[in-house]
Amino acid sequence: MRALCWHGKKDVRVDHVPDPTIEHPRDAILTVSSCAICGSDLHLFDGFMPGMKSGDILGHEFMGEVMEVGR
Repeated sequence: MRALCWHGKKDVRVDHVPDPTIEHPRDAILTVSSCAICGSDLHLFDGFMPGMKSGDILGHEFMGEVMEVGR
């Protein structure tokens, strides 16, 4: 699948990443239909988030269809 990945300050790219899998009982897998950005995305873009590693997947403002759920 494709995902928006952080690679450094002001360096975000759409990369091919492995498909998600259910790892924990409360996990869900969605097919994303739309998304948005918020202020925390701008902090990531500007490089103000400690602990970010090149290749980390961005995004938490989205909606879509639930495709699979854990137990």
